[in-house]
Amino acid sequence: MLDNSLNLAVLAESAQTRLGDHDALVYDGQVHRSARLHERATRVGAALTGIGLAPGDRVVVLMANCPEVTLTYSAIWRAGAVVTPVLFLVSPDELGHILSDSGARVLVTSPELLPTVAAAAPAAPELRHVLVVDGIPEGAPALPGHVHAADFAELENAAPGGLVARGDEDLAALLYTGGTTGRAKGVMLSHRNLHACSAAAHTATQLPEEHEPLTRTLVPVPLSHAYGLIVTLVGWHAVEPHLAVLQRWFDPAEWIDLAQKHRIQRTTLVPSMIQMLLAHPLEQADLSDLRYVSSGAAPLPYETRLEWERRVPGSEIMEGYGCTESGSVISTTRPGRVRAGSVGEPLSGYDIEIRDDEGLALPAGEDGEICVRSAGVMHGYWHAPSLTAQTVRDAWLHTGDIGHFDEEGFLYVVDRKKDLILRGGFNVFPRDVEDVLVTHPQVASAGVVGRPDARLGEEVVAFVALRSEHPLDEDELMMYAKDHLAAHKYPREVRVLDQLPLTSVGKLDRKALRALARTPERPHTG
Repeated sequence: MLDNSLNLAVLAESAQTRLGDHDALVYDGQVHRSARLHERATRVGAALTGIGLAPGDRVVVLMANCPEVTLTYSAIWRAGAVVTPVLFLVSPDELGHILSDSGARVLVTSPELLPTVAAAAPAAPELRHVLVVDGIPEGAPALPGHVHAADFAELENAAPGGLVARGDEDLAALLYTGGTTGRAKGVMLSHRNLHACSAAAHTATQLPEEHEPLTRTLVPVPLSHAYGLIVTLVGWHAVEPHLAVLQRWFDPAEWIDLAQKHRIQRTTLVPSMIQMLLAHPLEQADLSDLRYVSSGAAPLPYETRLEWERRVPGSEIMEGYGCTESGSVISTTRPGRVRAGSVGEPLSGYDIEIRDDEGLALPAGEDGEICVRSAGVMHGYWHAPSLTAQTVRDAWLHTGDIGHFDEEGFLYVVDRKKDLILRGGFNVFPRDVEDVLVTHPQVASAGVVGRPDARLGEEVVAFVALRSEHPLDEDELMMYAKDHLAAHKYPREVRVLDQLPLTSVGKLDRKALRALARTPERPHTG
């Protein structure tokens, strides 16, 4: 029966029934009630079916944050279709690949992204409808003849519709990985996968009953991304009404204003956002209600955590770890259980083993590949059975990340396996070097990569961005690293950049750094 399934449309319906009508969302100064948002989703879901969207069809959602993102997710699942979220920073070439590879029939977007859509659409022969939130502006670029453009608001004129039945193992989302090492791959996640991982994430972040509920959250992370999708679903597991304050996109000054105005208690950030906030006078803001900062998507330097908690007393950074293939979650820090440098403990229902290159489990304290088994692990990669077989073996997801457990069962992520630098036969994990560099008082952020070297195989190259405009001698920083690292680890070349390159989701872009490392630069020896 549909009512007993793990269908995500049912999850949204049950949340509305359980929590009743309440102030659910603040966006651009306007308050949105939960009942109205839910009714809009029922109308849009029916309209999608009416324009020919069939169960299992893919729908690309390409928007900056706005209420229509989560509303559209709910409507797509009501129609039995598959959510394919895409970041608004995507290039036409990247979008064309995703549209073509997924065979998407419908795309939902906003006016400012129509030039990107128009440039990408010729590569998408299956695309039939482009639905534009806030209407199609005059002078908008023309779309190919096989694509019909319409105002999203027209869909809301449809009569509310019911739910299209889908099984727990049916595809619910097709999430494309960042593509920093090649073409983005589609990760297939079922209704069961997403229900399991979001339920586990919700459970892990709950406070003991004696604590005051935390019901006011500030959301600056992009909802059209794997991380943001899970943030949305976690909210549908809530046991009490809560208010989400949504930023269209992250702006640190606006974040501070919103956090003060709405007395925010929780927020979800990525490390690059935390570092940008630390560049502002946080101690002058009234953030006394802020209790927990969830941090994910990239490693958080320990020095950054210490600086945040010193300057925003009473708040605690809860670092977590996951990947798209695991439904974006694997482990998280529970309230009151912070361990320096750790990404917390496994979520409920997530089994983790640290394995060596032979596939054997390693004891606590030893580094190996992080392997995960859970109901949240993907069905596989879209149209890539051989790659799926390499990545998921005997129901275990091989993440490609290197880490270890301590004796108490806390997980530590050391680095990406593919980012490992092999210098003269010795392993160098970039994060080990980066964590030392950011302890220098003038270094705001650091990125380390390997560069091919005829004698040693690879050489260690560091890139840094500074906290101020005061010059920093690169040789001085190299010697600082030499004093704090083993002889094979410290960088023989250091370059200062205005800012480190980031991917569209705020992660350090090592692909860009590797390209920079291959450009000529005065070498340092030692």
